Amino acid sequence: MSSEKILEGKKAIVNEITEKMQNAESFVLVDYQGLSVEHATNLRKIAREAGVDYKVYKNTFMRFAAKACGYDELTEALEGITAVAFCDNDAVAPAKVIYDYVTANKLQTLKFKGGVVEKKVTSAEEVNSIAQLPSKDVMIARVLGSMNAPISNFVYALDAIRKQKEEATA
Repeated sequence: MSSEKILEGKKAIVNEITEKMQNAESFVLVDYQGLSVEHATNLRKIAREAGVDYKVYKNTFMRFAAKACGYDELTEALEGITAVAFCDNDAVAPAKVIYDYVTANKLQTLKFKGGVVEKKVTSAEEVNSIAQLPSKDVMIARVLGSMNAPISNFVYALDAIRKQKEEATA
């Protein structure tokens, strides 16, 4: 293969990564050193089902793409063994899927290296905090439950008053 074709192939990969970074609601970088093939395969499957694209690219390609997107701070995290998880429509999903998988399988091998959430570069600690948040559905249910509680209490109070009046008239 000619060096020109090789260069074109590399540019295509960098362009692919750049496009994924630009379109992603969020993406996280993960050190996956020591992850077994079985766990990597299972994680990819679970991620895909959750709408998350989990891939491994060369750090060099990731650095070029990060710089092209204005995420220069990420270049420090792009050392060693790195995987990336992208999601176009959920800011929490990539971190949550990986965190939940690591927790469920008691793995010590996956560690967050950083990421981008809603176009903002975040540290490994911030990604880890985001990963531990309850899911969007759980948070919505909690908010609705807390909004519904005063109304429910009011209804119970009215019902108690009605029962007292019925007992007093009987």
